[in-house]
Amino acid sequence: MQLHIVLVSPARPENVGAAARAMKTMGFGSLRIVDSLAHQDPAAVRVAHGATDILARAVYYPTLADALDDMDFTVATTARHRARFHYYCSAEQLLPQLQEKQQWIDQAALVFGREDSGLTNEEMALADMLTGVPMQAVYPSLNLGQAVMVYCYQLAALNQLAHREHAPAMPGQLDALRQRFDQLFDRLNVTGDQKLTDWLHQRLGLATARDTAMLHTLLHDIEKALTVKK
Repeated sequence: MQLHIVLVSPARPENVGAAARAMKTMGFGSLRIVDSLAHQDPAAVRVAHGATDILARAVYYPTLADALDDMDFTVATTARHRARFHYYCSAEQLLPQLQEKQQWIDQAALVFGREDSGLTNEEMALADMLTGVPMQAVYPSLNLGQAVMVYCYQLAALNQLAHREHAPAMPGQLDALRQRFDQLFDRLNVTGDQKLTDWLHQRLGLATARDTAMLHTLLHDIEKALTVKK
């Protein structure tokens, strides 16, 4: 699994430089920038210090959807509770989730939002899983560079497993599972229950490879039974 760090509309070049330095320190090298050219600012290069190569290789995308187009799995960071979203794991709990998914996911993204407002609901809806850092504060917030450092530190063990042999990844399995559930909901005439759909889509992000395979088998049996009844 290759983990890509994605920064959405970073405003301060210094924060991007600090993020690149944190990535380099912990062994990560792929940086994607959405709707910002802050990584090209001399201030970003100055703060990055020995990680200027990461800034030089950083890829720009106009939207988050574009940046995630080739991802098999996406984790979005957030510091705020939203009505339609929930924290599913802390930074520490994220490591075992991704370690298990290394066996069947090739490309993964870890997304960080804007310094002042984070990610929008629409942007978080693009993620397969949400994560947050528990903090003791009235207004919980981490500097962007600090947040990237926390997660890169927690996930550094992924690099130690990166060269182990494992079964070929199965890109698109999770998305295919969501589509099959959506089609099932349509056949059962429950597509109007947005709360149920949102809950299911988000919970599927926690599914293991075995869970995903078993759910595909279950859906096949349900679809077959519905077809026979017709």
